[in-house]
Amino acid sequence: MVEARSSLEPEVKEILAAVDKNRNFLLSGGAGSGKTYSLVQVIRQVIAENPTSKVACMTYTNAAVNEIRDRVNHENLSVSTIHDFLWSNIKHFQKELKIILISLLNDTENSRFTIVDEQSIPYDYYDKFEEGIQYKEYLILQKGIISHDELIIIANRLFEVYPKLCDLVKDKYRFIFIDEYQDTSKLVIEIFLNHFAASKKKNVIGFFGDAMQSIYDDGIGNLNAYIGEEDGQIKEIKKTQNRRNPQKVINLANLIRTDGLKQVASLDVKAPNMLNGQIKDGNVVFLYSKDGNISNVKQSLTDSYGWNFRNKDTKELNLTHNLIAGRAGFRRLMDVYDNDPIIGLKSEILKKNKENLKNNHTGITINQDDTFEDVVNKFQIKNRSRVLKKDLLLQNPDTAKLYDQLKDKLFADVRKIYINKDALIDDKKQNEIDLNRKGSKRDNLIKHLFKIQSNISLYKNKQYNEFLRVTDYRDKITRINDKTILKENIESLIDVGEKTIETVILEAHEKGICLLDDKMSKFIVNNEYLYDRIKEIEFSEFQKLYEYLEGKTPFSTQHKIKGAEFDYVLVILDNGGWNSYNFEDLFLKKGTETVLSRTQKLFYVCCTRSKDSLAVYYNNPSKEVIVKVKELFGEENVKEIK
Repeated sequence: MVEARSSLEPEVKEILAAVDKNRNFLLSGGAGSGKTYSLVQVIRQVIAENPTSKVACMTYTNAAVNEIRDRVNHENLSVSTIHDFLWSNIKHFQKELKIILISLLNDTENSRFTIVDEQSIPYDYYDKFEEGIQYKEYLILQKGIISHDELIIIANRLFEVYPKLCDLVKDKYRFIFIDEYQDTSKLVIEIFLNHFAASKKKNVIGFFGDAMQSIYDDGIGNLNAYIGEEDGQIKEIKKTQNRRNPQKVINLANLIRTDGLKQVASLDVKAPNMLNGQIKDGNVVFLYSKDGNISNVKQSLTDSYGWNFRNKDTKELNLTHNLIAGRAGFRRLMDVYDNDPIIGLKSEILKKNKENLKNNHTGITINQDDTFEDVVNKFQIKNRSRVLKKDLLLQNPDTAKLYDQLKDKLFADVRKIYINKDALIDDKKQNEIDLNRKGSKRDNLIKHLFKIQSNISLYKNKQYNEFLRVTDYRDKITRINDKTILKENIESLIDVGEKTIETVILEAHEKGICLLDDKMSKFIVNNEYLYDRIKEIEFSEFQKLYEYLEGKTPFSTQHKIKGAEFDYVLVILDNGGWNSYNFEDLFLKKGTETVLSRTQKLFYVCCTRSKDSLAVYYNNPSKEVIVKVKELFGEENVKEIK
């Protein structure tokens, strides 16, 4: 049944008016404006008014895909991530895929597409692979396997070189909507607005998002180059209401925004920021001290403002996982994955060797039979004080032990050891549905540990049916007595005490709770150095990491918080040595334009997560910063903790 347009949001009516004229559109809305609600209304209405037309909706995450799919369940709607949409529309054109991929491999100016030891790739190179070009989690160009970044580049080139492909997709989908457009790659935008424009077929492209929330560097950020009221490729429609934030947070957010969009509180009495028919005033405070003690900050908020950091609706936002690791209890795990001194030395050697080759410097040669120590001695890597890094490593018993593990191994083998912190702290949910989906960077060790802890958590939380579905012991249950044995096994595993990660892995295997599969066994063999470091850490520390990544602690990174909302939000302004952000520049409005813009947007996202109270903490700010902060927050809201 077609809903009367008169009952729809004003912005949705404007969108539908643009659709009637076959105009592409952009719905721009600030934080808490209800952009997803508008998107859902638009989808429902265009399906109702165009019952024979298909609609494609793309968004950034699998979680968002599921949310939209649940809210609009219709056979004419296809919801997916952008990567999955592109692949589904190009994967059958294998001949064209091979041509494009080989042309990229033979492009000497494109360093992303290379096959080692191959000077020129013949055009029948991939004909020997029956599977053709494949899209996977990982990249093996020698076998025609491309990953996420390569898919975007190849798809862009395909739609540019083969306009017929644009015709086919436009014929298939009368409407294409892209949520969180600001996080979308510029190359993807080019497909829909540049390459599609070359096709005479008709369809409508709609974008939903907020340029001020473009906090990822690989996103396009804004569509200003395409916007025009009458003559532009896109008609922009602004949604100025704010349903989430109390008035004081809205006022602050409007001062932070740099694009001219000013939000006003929603008049909807059912909006989260309304109380008894009135917009909530809320609280905003800026705290600073000279000692950097976050515990004192939390105590001050607890004593003076009634905060409760044990409440699930209270979040502490830090810039990086590294800044959180110590306070959240997984410092040793983070140090292994993000601060391994031996792998760091190896990386410096490879970097130095690459520079030597680039500058035609051939004074240092790495031979096939060189050990790691041979190569370390050849390159003599020093720190800023001109002290040999090898000597520093050997002076510390812990790092000396690590160095001894690798010093006699062939450098050719050591150079293959890579430890990536994303393999530890990637926050993709690892449930049964998501385990096999593209996108998770967790390594097989961390996935295995997550599986063990999921068993423990489900049982402890009395989610017995879910526990029976995930435990490997389920295949052994044939009699009532088997469930009794399972109960004894899982309960003996729950109390981990001071047991190491390796001990828990082996016990979970022996008790049939979580078996050592081929992936885990191969990981132990192929990643001996990393596994030897991790296995000695207490499993209880991994449990702290699990709680953090599952969102069950007060901690979050400032990037991860996007899209979420909480009653109480504490923003810690500490760049953690990350030069991409500068909070002093944020308030003094100085520094490079790129860093300033990036910092402003992240700060905006963090501040607008609050539904009630917002606190911002800055350690040891300059007098100049305090002056600007008082202008922004109000003098009465700026307080020093002594």
